[in-house]
Amino acid sequence: MDKDIIPELLKSIDEKFKNDNAKSAVIKSVVKKLKSGMATYEDVNKLAIEIGTNSSKAINEFVTADVLPDGKMYFNISDRLMNHTLKNNYDVVSGYAEDVQKQLNEKANLHLKAQIPNFNQEKVKGIVERLTNAEKFDDINWILNEPLVTFTQSIVDDSIQKNVEFQSKTGLKPKITRRLIGNACDWCKNLAGTYSYKEAPNDIYRRHERCRCIVSYDPGDGRKQNVWTKEWVDPKKIEAIEKRKTLNLKKK
Repeated sequence: MDKDIIPELLKSIDEKFKNDNAKSAVIKSVVKKLKSGMATYEDVNKLAIEIGTNSSKAINEFVTADVLPDGKMYFNISDRLMNHTLKNNYDVVSGYAEDVQKQLNEKANLHLKAQIPNFNQEKVKGIVERLTNAEKFDDINWILNEPLVTFTQSIVDDSIQKNVEFQSKTGLKPKITRRLIGNACDWCKNLAGTYSYKEAPNDIYRRHERCRCIVSYDPGDGRKQNVWTKEWVDPKKIEAIEKRKTLNLKKK
């Protein structure tokens, strides 16, 4: 009977993953911002990129054609490997996103529960199938690089979507805007614009590898909020402040 290589592989991968995370300046920074109450979804995205990168590095260090039976990624190996490592990524990123959302809701005086997205099993299944269907691991090992980072970033997008949808159900009427950043591709250009919540394209929260588009939304009561940075702007309050300034000048 062939030896089950997965337990030892996962142990080595987890150890490197944890060590790299512990030494990461990026992770230390976003944790510090959370503790200070200043974290935003921009920090969640930074965390996701770092977690995805570290998990990819750990997998690539220990998973090679030499250690795989016949140099092939069989289903029983790819399924356990991807579900284990990507679930770890999900736990870290979704947990941080939940804590950030709680703080942002409190700051915005929204007495709403932070929503947590489900672990996207379908995306994991897709990665597992591509790894398994390749004749040789070396033909498909590229999928263990940037695609794993993109998967981890998608946890952030799923969190954003889950919370926006939940807030709309509470009576808020968000208008969602997707703004282009940098040299955007045609796919992103087709998504750019402002939409009512119900008319927004299905892909408005999605992004491809290295996409830096910014999504924001208006809850419908005059307050505008950047979905990823969660910075609120209330035009009515700004107007009131400006009026008070004018009155003070007249008195003087």
